[in-house]
Amino acid sequence: MCIEGIEGSGKSTLLAGLAARMRERGRDVVVTREPGGTALGERLRDVFTAPDLAIDPLAEALIVSAARAQHVSEVIEPALAAGRSVLCDRFAAATLAYQGYGRGVPQETLRGLIALATRGRYPDLTLLVDVSVDVSRSRVRARAVATGEAQDRLERESAAFHERVRDGYLDLARQDTRIVTLDGTLEPEALCDAAWQAVVAQCALPT
Repeated sequence: MCIEGIEGSGKSTLLAGLAARMRERGRDVVVTREPGGTALGERLRDVFTAPDLAIDPLAEALIVSAARAQHVSEVIEPALAAGRSVLCDRFAAATLAYQGYGRGVPQETLRGLIALATRGRYPDLTLLVDVSVDVSRSRVRARAVATGEAQDRLERESAAFHERVRDGYLDLARQDTRIVTLDGTLEPEALCDAAWQAVVAQCALPT
């Protein structure tokens, strides 16, 4: 299962909440992220998010795909083989939304890269946490002030870019019943409740 959304949508908070609920019900849960999740993936993430780099759109897609191939091989496949549940902060839909709708890389190209990197592994359920770009940018600015950390390369992108990415996510959700859209403006506990209902319905978990 994975959680998707634009910057500042509340993915990380929801991920932690869902992992806690699953563990309370006896599930062995692996929480991970993309790009990242492995030593190689985290190094590639540093390159991918570096604010001082101008990266070609296709190069972006290749960086993410390299990180994903390692992630699937090193983390996801072994976890699933051991009967563990995997919760991932972003996965294939992010590539289609960011590098496809956002950057303009052809969807056919991206889907080919995704198929190679995932080895045919796709999430049983994708939770799309949707917020407006205005809400996203406000939250990102507030987080930067609170943490003292500079915004990364994607967080610094234009509002128009993030609008394209958001529209892309929503378009993908309309095409795929495995993607459930959630209201990211809900309070964290209410958002987790809504997400949990989708998890129980889609993944046949006990309430």
